[in-house]
Amino acid sequence: MNDLTIAPGPGIPCGVVIAAADLTERFARSSGPGGQGVNTTDSKVQLSLDVEACASLSDAQRQHLLTNLEHRLDGTVLTVSASTRRSQIRNRAEARRRMAALLREALAPPPPLRRKTKPTRASVRRRLEAKKRRSELKSTRRRPQIP
Repeated sequence: MNDLTIAPGPGIPCGVVIAAADLTERFARSSGPGGQGVNTTDSKVQLSLDVEACASLSDAQRQHLLTNLEHRLDGTVLTVSASTRRSQIRNRAEARRRMAALLREALAPPPPLRRKTKPTRASVRRRLEAKKRRSELKSTRRRPQIP
């Protein structure tokens, strides 16, 4: 098994390489497509990473992952499954791609806070005029009032 490489991006300017020793792969029978070999080959892949024990991450990155992925963790272990492909090799690559994407997203900084703004006077005026035009249009559809 090879190291898992996460490309540089927001929050990880130099990228991250997670050692193969920190990753655990398990294989099982997949319920997906496979033809005759579906019941005989272990093509489903479960890739696990113990975030707390991972030596490849800095303390700040580890804490960031633990807080951002707390809903996905089982204790401190992050697990990703892949069973969409027929072959184990393709499922292994898919699981690694999913794990890298998940870690990259969790390590990214939060988006900047939205600055509250007010609508301009002109946009308020245009909105009210449009409402008035719409109201007049609908009033022409009413049944005429008989005095």
